Amino acid sequence: MQLKRRYDLIPNLVETVKGYAAHEKGTFDAVVSARNQAMSARGPAAKGEAEGLLSGALRQVFALAEAYPQLRAVESFTQLQQTLNQIEDTLQNARRYYNAVVRDLNTRVEQFPSNMVASMTGFKTREFFEITAAAEREVPRVSFGVTPS
Repeated sequence: MQLKRRYDLIPNLVETVKGYAAHEKGTFDAVVSARNQAMSARGPAAKGEAEGLLSGALRQVFALAEAYPQLRAVESFTQLQQTLNQIEDTLQNARRYYNAVVRDLNTRVEQFPSNMVASMTGFKTREFFEITAAAEREVPRVSFGVTPS
C-alpha cells in the first residue's frame, strides 16, 4: 500500500519540479524509469534493488530543489516532499517489520525441532527485503548542462 502511494506521488513531484528545472530532463527520465522498474519488480530481492535505484533517483530530484530556492517555496512541492518523506519513513518501518518476521520464520525453519515440521509441511526460508548498499549511500549529483571532467 505504501509503495503504491509512493509510486502515485512521484509523477506529481516530477511535474512540479519540471517547471523550474526544464533542462534537467535526464534526472526526470531517471526517476520515471526507476519508478517503472520498481513497480514491475517481482520478489523481495528484485524489489529491494529497484527501490534502491528509485530512492537514489528521488534524492537527485530533492538535490535539484536545493539548487532552485524558488522551488522550495512552492507550496505544492513542499507538500509533495513532506508526504513522500512520511511515506519513506513508513516504508522503512515496514521493511524492518517484514525482515524481522522473515528472520523469525527462517530461524524456525532451520532450527530443531521445528525444522522437521517445516520440511514436512513445505515451509521454506524467505528472502529479506533489502535496499542495495550502493544506492543507499550514493550522493546525488546536480549538473546544469556542464559535463564533469
